[in-house]
Amino acid sequence: MKTMATLSFNPGQKKANLYKWASALALITIFYNIIEGIVSVLFGIKDGTIALFGFGVDSFVEVISGVGIWHMVRKLRQNGDEKLDRFEKDALRVTGTAFYILTAGLVITAIVNLYQGHKPETTLWGIIISVISILTMWILIHYKIKVGKQLDSQAMLADAACTKVCIQLSLVLLFASAGYELTGIGWLDSVGAILIAWLSFREGRESFQKARGNPTCSCKDNCH
Repeated sequence: MKTMATLSFNPGQKKANLYKWASALALITIFYNIIEGIVSVLFGIKDGTIALFGFGVDSFVEVISGVGIWHMVRKLRQNGDEKLDRFEKDALRVTGTAFYILTAGLVITAIVNLYQGHKPETTLWGIIISVISILTMWILIHYKIKVGKQLDSQAMLADAACTKVCIQLSLVLLFASAGYELTGIGWLDSVGAILIAWLSFREGRESFQKARGNPTCSCKDNCH
């Protein structure tokens, strides 16, 4: 039985098999974000780190986006149409709204924490989760690009490229968490939360742009 680690694509491979892999990758992304969100939110609350909490909520929002991608893969498998349907547009609008709400919540909380001089108990879990996320997202991007190229699907390649935002979020969490553990400077956690809020705002804006038919993303020219 083939595994993702040994996955290879031959020119003569049937499209049906590639679509199975595309669907599997979409589902892996969804379930990974659910688990990551639960763990991050729980430890974010327990350890008093707003950066980790915000990262976890962002993961839950990514689940909504992931469901839209999974739906897109199923639609492509059936008729090869990459034009957004009503379900995908609605998912993008819900995703965009959720990102905007998250942005506002994180900015307000971070400002309050800065004013009060709040310090997390520990950010160790932020370091662990961010490293795991970076590795996982890198692997998913690698295989999504492989599948997208084999199927010559611009939509799948755009999804793979835009997944790089998840790596950016993980890097912000890593630097904020590692910075606090090394220095004990409390405001680093709040600054990390504000940077996560900025990335979430950008994701929200792009979700609405995509819903209107503009396939822009944070990866810019790498989407195509």
